[in-house]
Amino acid sequence: MNAFVIDAFDFCRLKERAEGEVAVAELGRLESECADASGALRWSLQGGADQLGRPRLELAVSGAVQLICQRCLTPFSHTIAAQSVLVLARDEEDADKIEELLADDAIDVIVGSRRMDVMALVEDDALLAMPFAPRHEACPDQTGPDEVGEAVEPSPFSVLKGLKQ
Repeated sequence: MNAFVIDAFDFCRLKERAEGEVAVAELGRLESECADASGALRWSLQGGADQLGRPRLELAVSGAVQLICQRCLTPFSHTIAAQSVLVLARDEEDADKIEELLADDAIDVIVGSRRMDVMALVEDDALLAMPFAPRHEACPDQTGPDEVGEAVEPSPFSVLKGLKQ
């Protein structure tokens, strides 16, 4: 995986912006969750500060990955479109304090670093945006007995009911 390392605190202080594209094949954890390594993710990262001056990153990740449908076990394309707001803390204790103050599930608090790997953040966001049990909205080639023209066998219980009478 090609690492793209930033000083997260300077990135936020200088209100820098970075963007790019990364192949699914370069993201090992994501690739292992996909049907194949095809596809790429576009990402953008914007540094800044929240209302109280705390360093904050805004990350957007989008693209398509191939997943295996849990119903029919065939691959299908799943679109990822994730946006995250990440407030940076100096350490775990600071992160816990900020988390309590924010009390907002839409904002994540992470421990920042002078050597933060942006590709790890992109991969994390993509993994979090994937469904727990991926499946088609309507599986292809899924036909019921009536559509195929097969006779529907009566339930064994209905046969027993007929015998009882």
